[in-house]
Amino acid sequence: MTTFQNITLIIAATTTALMAGLFFAWSYSITLGLARLSDEAYIAAMQAGNRAILNPVFYIVFFGTLLLLPLSTFLHYGQPVSLRFWLLLAATIVYLIGGFGVTIFGNIPLNEALDKFNLQAASEEAIAMQRAKFEGRWNSLNMIRTIASTIAVILVIMACLSRHKPALAE
Repeated sequence: MTTFQNITLIIAATTTALMAGLFFAWSYSITLGLARLSDEAYIAAMQAGNRAILNPVFYIVFFGTLLLLPLSTFLHYGQPVSLRFWLLLAATIVYLIGGFGVTIFGNIPLNEALDKFNLQAASEEAIAMQRAKFEGRWNSLNMIRTIASTIAVILVIMACLSRHKPALAE
């Protein structure tokens, strides 16, 4: 049935899946390729990538998920409380902490510090040190985002497949 509640759930599921896919792609393809680069090329590529991702499409999906998951959860609240609501609430919490929170408090500060690093004026040793400070921590945080967002997608899918109303109410 096409209702505001269902449309919101579908869009929330889509944006959550897109974010999980983005984090997954970085974890299992982009970072593997970047790891093969020289220190200077790695820093340049990450600086360019971190600047390029800040675009309207990314913002719509990233912040859309942040808004749509809680909205969908709220729209599925009712008495008695359904399994769908609990699954959406769990997905919201997992994404807010593991996807959004880790990005805001972990990856973005690392990206901003890397962006301030003057690659052209740095020595080979300074470039190697900058990479060592950045790469492992950033990749670990991205893996947390990947796992959390994937769990959130699984929870949203389970919510989509669950009955909205408890069996006794139907």
